[in-house]
Amino acid sequence: MTNDPLFILILLLCFAVVIILALGLGNFAKGGDEGSKRSNKMMQYRIIAQAAAVGLIVLFVVLRGAFGGGS
Repeated sequence: MTNDPLFILILLLCFAVVIILALGLGNFAKGGDEGSKRSNKMMQYRIIAQAAAVGLIVLFVVLRGAFGGGS
């Protein structure tokens, strides 16, 4: 399974979600109007990356189930 390109892409997207979340929280912690705007924008990017990750996870499960990928 770890050799599957789709699985690797899912892992990379999940890692990107964590990085974006950390950056957004860091901007929020700085405070101020500018930090708040950046934090909001980062959280919007996180939602997009998270939706892509969930979509690929569902695709992965469907493809592996449809073709009997099993173990």
